[in-house]
Amino acid sequence: AMARHAGPRLPLIVKNLIPTLSSVFDSQRVTTTAFFAELLNSNVVNDLILLETMMDNMTGRQKDSCLLVRMLALRGLGNIASGSPDKVRKHGAKLLASMVNGMDDKDDPQNLVALEAMSSLSKLLDHLEERDVQSMLLHIAIRIRPFFDSDQPGLRQSSIVLFGNLTKFSQGHCEVFFEQILNGLVTLLLHLQDPKPEVVKACKFALRMCGPNMGCEGLCDMFLNHLREERSLHYGEFMNNVCKHLMQCYPEMLNRLILTNLFYFKSNWVDIRAAAPMFIGFLVLHVDEEQCQQVDLDQLISGEW
Repeated sequence: AMARHAGPRLPLIVKNLIPTLSSVFDSQRVTTTAFFAELLNSNVVNDLILLETMMDNMTGRQKDSCLLVRMLALRGLGNIASGSPDKVRKHGAKLLASMVNGMDDKDDPQNLVALEAMSSLSKLLDHLEERDVQSMLLHIAIRIRPFFDSDQPGLRQSSIVLFGNLTKFSQGHCEVFFEQILNGLVTLLLHLQDPKPEVVKACKFALRMCGPNMGCEGLCDMFLNHLREERSLHYGEFMNNVCKHLMQCYPEMLNRLILTNLFYFKSNWVDIRAAAPMFIGFLVLHVDEEQCQQVDLDQLISGEW
C-alpha cells in the first residue's frame, strides 16, 4: 500500500529505518528487513533511486545473528526479480553470490535460509547473465541435490524446481552437467510417486527440462509428452518405457541405476519404496544378456546397498 500510495514519502522512511538494521533488538531488525524485502517487490524503489541502497542493506544482513533476518534479506534480494527485473543483470554476480551463501548457511537447522535462497534464485535465474550462472552451476547443482529427499516437502519442491531451471544454463557445460542429471535421475523418477502433489509437479517440470540435455531422443519425447502438468500418469507403463530407452541409450549405466534404486528400498515413503524395485525390474527386463552379467545378484536379492 505504501509503495502504491506513499511513494514520495518513502525515501525519508527508508532513511530513518536503515539505522534499525543494526539494532541490538532482533524484533527491530526483523521488522525493518521484512519491510525492505517487501518494498523491493515494487518498482517504486527503482523510480525513487532507492534500489542500490536497499540491496546493499539486504546483502549486509546475510551475516546477521538472527536466522529470520537472514531469511528475509534473501527474500528481498529475490524480490528484485519482480520489482526491478531490468536491474538484475547489472547486479547478477552479487545476487548470485548471496543466494549461494544462503544455501551454504551453517547455522540453519531447519534449512529455512536455504529454502529461501533456492526459491529466490529460481525467480532471479531468467534475468541473470548466462556466464554468471555457468560459473556457479556445478556448485549449486551439487549443493541442492541432498534436498531432493528432504523430509520437508517445501525443500523437496524448491530444490527440484531450481534444478530444472539450472538445466537452461548447461550449454557449453553439457558433459559436466549431464553427470549431475544422471546423479539425480533415479530420484526424480521415483519422486513422481511422492505423496505431495507439489513435489510431483516439480519432478515433472525438472524431467521435462532435463530431457533435451540427455542425448536420447526417445527419452526426451517420453518426458515432454507424458509429463505435461495437466496429464495424469500411468506410472508402471511410463517406467517400463523409460527403462527401455535408458537401456538402449546408456546400457553401461545399469549397475549405477540399480545401486541408486537400492538406496530407496528403505525410503520413508511407501509408494517410493514400492517404485524402486519396480524400476530395477524394468531395467533388468530391457538390458541385453551381456550387460546383465555385470549385475550383483546377491546384492540385488538381499536388497542391501
